[in-house]
Amino acid sequence: MKIAILGTKGIPNDYGGYEQFAEYISTRLVERGHSVTVYNPSFHNYKETSYKGVKITRIYSPEKLIGGAANIIYDHLCLQDALKRDFDVLYEAGYHSVALSLRFLNVKSLKRPVVITNMDGLEWKRSKWNKGVQYLIEKLEKIAVNESPFLIADNIGIQQYLKDKFNKDSFFLPYGADPVTNFDETCLANYSLKQRCYFMLVARLEPENNIDVILEGHQQSKIQYPFIVVGNHKTKFGQYLNSKYGSDLIRFVGGIYQKSILDSIRYFSKAYFHGHSVGGTNPSLLEAMASKSFIWAHNNCFNKSVLNEHAFYFTNSSDVSALLQRVSELRAAHYQNFQEKNFSKIKEVYNWELVVAQHEQLFLEILG
Repeated sequence: MKIAILGTKGIPNDYGGYEQFAEYISTRLVERGHSVTVYNPSFHNYKETSYKGVKITRIYSPEKLIGGAANIIYDHLCLQDALKRDFDVLYEAGYHSVALSLRFLNVKSLKRPVVITNMDGLEWKRSKWNKGVQYLIEKLEKIAVNESPFLIADNIGIQQYLKDKFNKDSFFLPYGADPVTNFDETCLANYSLKQRCYFMLVARLEPENNIDVILEGHQQSKIQYPFIVVGNHKTKFGQYLNSKYGSDLIRFVGGIYQKSILDSIRYFSKAYFHGHSVGGTNPSLLEAMASKSFIWAHNNCFNKSVLNEHAFYFTNSSDVSALLQRVSELRAAHYQNFQEKNFSKIKEVYNWELVVAQHEQLFLEILG
């Protein structure tokens, strides 16, 4: 098959979840004998025309000039370009910035290429948007659902949401992770950490990821173990969090892009926090499961559909504080069972090889 992946900030990944997905699935589909192209924005640091066998097509994006609104222009130009080429499958990662283009370019009428849209999470619920932008994105969600020939939900909660709200069926295809079995304790020294003597989270520093709730709970608990925040804190909200909570105990260490180091830091933590709340199956959660972390997650249907009863859940900072005050007791009683069950899910449900095979099979079935 000739497959194009659109809607991301490009590969190799130096940004987030969709980009990680695009990198993993594209390279592994190439290993299976398919021709895969990933669209990269013009400002991406990687300048080569291919990456591990994946073809790279660079498209102009004015993001450096006009900010996030550039995604609408960029996604339109990518889709317009891809429709002129000889692709079998166009995989749109995300919906709101491409929704109008799906309608304008009338992709529903096409027999080839087939256009498949991954609906991601409930983007319009992100608290970083004002009410006007939330309203607009919710309308774009409806357009994308109605104009996309095929829909993918990466989480059972999203699949149910699409059925309940729009009466639309979708294919459940999650993200993946690779099981991790080797961990290096020596990397902890670079962050002045000792095994099982710190807490952590990995996230984009945005309001809907409940980082302030988690850090407020850590402060309330008066616990003296440090908390490590992994993620770009140079953003406006990141700077706010750092100025409010940054201290010897709460450390903002920036992004960690060497996966083996990040996996080890996850594994040796006393507890790993996952505050994402607006839907989808987040890759950082799967990687925490694959790294045998002791996971405490925000209480919502999306996280629960992945973790089930094999995590502790919090809603507010008081919950976080109460859990932290019992952390040693809870870990002694539940860690072994939780990590074994979550690790099994990675091997049996959220395994990258299985996820890639499921995508390959779906593409083949849709193409007939």
